Amino acid sequence: MPLASLTDIKSRVGQEVGVSSWIEIDQARIDAFANATLDRQFIHVDATAAAQTPFGGTIAHGFLSLSLLSRMGAEAMLVPEGMKMAINYGLDRVRFLAPVRSGKRVRGRFTLDSVEEKAAGQILVKHTVTVEIEGESKPALTAIWLTLLFV
Repeated sequence: MPLASLTDIKSRVGQEVGVSSWIEIDQARIDAFANATLDRQFIHVDATAAAQTPFGGTIAHGFLSLSLLSRMGAEAMLVPEGMKMAINYGLDRVRFLAPVRSGKRVRGRFTLDSVEEKAAGQILVKHTVTVEIEGESKPALTAIWLTLLFV
């Protein structure tokens, strides 16, 4: 997370503040997520059956792609100097727009929507995040993500 003063962060509202590196969504990652969540629908874990669908093979769970926002945000979001910790505060909107096929790579593009001081030492930041799929024009998902920062 790039460090910046709170004044600098506030001045970036309305701007793209960062793009994460690419993350490969291979079958091992999809299988591990399926095991962790007990969501073993065939389109995620059965390559033979999934090949018979319009997807042409297995695809990642939408929630797997969404769960990677934490990892992506760690690289892309601006952090105020002196931050003690950050916690998820929620999502205002999530839309899953395109499947992520096994073997593809994704990355997050972060636009800072707002910065609000909630209480002494607590700052609520809102980002619009687009998770792009390498080589594809349609993103995997878009989300409005809220994070509470403690400084």
